[in-house]
Amino acid sequence: MNRHSTGSLEDRVARLEARNQIRELVARYCFTVDARDVAGIAECFTRDGAMRSLDGAMDATGRDAVVRQFHDRFAVLGPSNHFTHDHLIEFDADNPDRATGIVNSHAEVVRNGEALLASLRYHDEYRREDGRWRFHLRLLSFFYYTKPAEYAAVLRDTLRNRAYAEPRPADFPERVETWQRYHREHAPSR
Repeated sequence: MNRHSTGSLEDRVARLEARNQIRELVARYCFTVDARDVAGIAECFTRDGAMRSLDGAMDATGRDAVVRQFHDRFAVLGPSNHFTHDHLIEFDADNPDRATGIVNSHAEVVRNGEALLASLRYHDEYRREDGRWRFHLRLLSFFYYTKPAEYAAVLRDTLRNRAYAEPRPADFPERVETWQRYHREHAPSR
């Protein structure tokens, strides 16, 4: 038996329900951001929740600050379409109201009048607050953020974040410790 199948039937069902509620939270986030539903975005975060990006462009703590940050983001964004893919969730063994997760995602956006594509990853901390799962921390990182016409060229570069005036390094995979270790240990002989 693995660790996910242990416990009483009631505990296992509660864990399945929590997992589903967290997945719905992640989906709701995409829909509320794309609809510019600011009240809905606020409801996605705990009162002391935070929204950050690994590149430092986003860094807000507290529900009101997170909402203000989204207002600032929306000032340069036109229509957007966010969608999620793989989602791993791990529950805190000591606290049934806490969990962490990682979410692969993509977005199609208009930023400053230009169409852009983004491949991103969220590292999340979830908390059950007032009986509802919410983000306690949402940390955004980018694999790429580019114009569609530059997609093929950008993928061959480490400066894959092209959302700003000057290209910036991608947040992953090159910065991931296991990626770096693999390439140190398996560097091609010259």
